[in-house]
Amino acid sequence: MTKVHEPLFHLSKNTNANAKRKWALRGIFFVVSFFVCAILSVILTGKGMDYFFKYFFEGLFGTERNVWNLFHETAILLLIALAVTPCFKMRFWNIGGEGQVLMGCLGCAVAIHFMGGKVSDAGTIIVSIILSIAFATVWAVIPALFKAKWNTNETLLTLMMNYIAVCLVNFFIKSVATSGTGILTFNTGVVQPILGNEFILKIIVVTVLTTLMAIYLKFSKHGYEIAVVGESPNTAKYVGINSKVVIVRTLVLCGVLCGIAGFLLISATHHSINDTSVGGRGFVGVLISWLGQFNPVFMAVMSFLVVFIERGANALANGGVSLGESYPSIMTGVFFFFIIAVEFFVNYKFVFREDIQAKLDNFYGKVKLAFSKKAKSGQDAVQAPSNEGVESTEEIQETEDKQNIEQQEQIVQENEQKQSEEITKEEE
Repeated sequence: MTKVHEPLFHLSKNTNANAKRKWALRGIFFVVSFFVCAILSVILTGKGMDYFFKYFFEGLFGTERNVWNLFHETAILLLIALAVTPCFKMRFWNIGGEGQVLMGCLGCAVAIHFMGGKVSDAGTIIVSIILSIAFATVWAVIPALFKAKWNTNETLLTLMMNYIAVCLVNFFIKSVATSGTGILTFNTGVVQPILGNEFILKIIVVTVLTTLMAIYLKFSKHGYEIAVVGESPNTAKYVGINSKVVIVRTLVLCGVLCGIAGFLLISATHHSINDTSVGGRGFVGVLISWLGQFNPVFMAVMSFLVVFIERGANALANGGVSLGESYPSIMTGVFFFFIIAVEFFVNYKFVFREDIQAKLDNFYGKVKLAFSKKAKSGQDAVQAPSNEGVESTEEIQETEDKQNIEQQEQIVQENEQKQSEEITKEEE
């Protein structure tokens, strides 16, 4: 008869994890990732830690514009993450945020190119918003219809449509551009700064949308239906929820938000369009949504941390010693590595084999017993009773300490006896 050996340990879902402990671990891992980036920069530049911190924080907070830029970039990234969040909460794996936002950019560019300078700026902006939302919504609804009608793989379809969106943008630029630079620049019909600040409008818009999304997902009927469809389509069908309608409706919402993001990027940020106008934010937004646990507030924090690392790294890469354009991506990758790793330790735990667990318990009991005895001897050396009432209190405390020590010794003895019994069984 073949003897089956139990593995040394296995992974188990950590269902009793404390919320404070989770966030404490996340904070620790973020700090660790930050210092790992600092060590990498020291190795690559040959400079000290002071060089890293100087250029890193100057790039973030060195000027008023840098501070506004930090929150502006956070807002844009958060908006794109918000757009894909209802999809992921519904277990519709939409990897096409990049292409959907790019199509929103294309809609805005079409309106500005053909209407800018020919009609009023207000009219151009209104049409730009409408076309941005329309283009992005169509691009989001196409995979939704395929999923609802034929149950196609939405991951592959949305990913493929990203590349089609890039091709459409390049085709449009080559069709209307007067030069072959691959970039179409606009000088008219774009959103003007409010109160002399080009960032404040986008920050306000995203703040409002984040609040509305949090209310929508948590308190609205549609948010409830999204959660039910995501948890169990069979349950949704049983309670009378039409999953196909929910899928299409949710992707329409995703398209609207992607369209707004595309409009803000073209009309109020870049004032130009090319095939990299989104800058990879669609893919980063997927990670932000997942790491933020589909909670808009947590997603805002994660967006800020990502932009914090990326912009600081950009300033460092362009400092006294050039580290190249790829260095910010390396630092962002290190950050994501640690943040994703901490999610593993937060959500799972190691469960050891019984004999190994008994040895660990035995070792832990001995350590705890040793510290208990040491603490007791320290108390006896320090305390000096001054009256009868104090003596009686100390006697009670001494009795309790002795009982605790006896319990620890008993646990150690039981663990040792259990180990000896297991060894005997194995020999038999």
